[in-house]
Amino acid sequence: MSHTASHAPATEEPASLKRITLHLARGPGFPEGSGQHGYEMLVPLRPDGHPDASGCRSSPTCCHIRRFWAGEPDRLGRLEHRAGGADGASWVIDYDETTATDDEAGYRFDIHAFVPGEYVTIRDRHGPHTFRVVAVEDAPAGA
Repeated sequence: MSHTASHAPATEEPASLKRITLHLARGPGFPEGSGQHGYEMLVPLRPDGHPDASGCRSSPTCCHIRRFWAGEPDRLGRLEHRAGGADGASWVIDYDETTATDDEAGYRFDIHAFVPGEYVTIRDRHGPHTFRVVAVEDAPAGA
């Protein structure tokens, strides 16, 4: 009995624009975590839940970040994929394109997927913080 396998080339699904919400995970000072500390992101995600670097570079209207932190004004920035860092590239949140002193590093966004219930780490001026992915939704039309 012979089986005929299909040898059609696999096609990779394109990235789609998602609204991602991160909340501070439990840790020192926040034993239950905090929904008052986190990020909202508008980012193209590949089907595996990882940010699409080419999508971020090609569209100035996406990859926007809003950092919300209780007791502080919101900060607006942009997620960027840059040369350097682990495996030759790194993800950073850039709040002011005229300086690198305000950038926050996203750890291993190429490995840790943006999937509800998963965790990601972002380093700000106070050190690394772990965040839980609480929502990944299709971005609203026109976003």
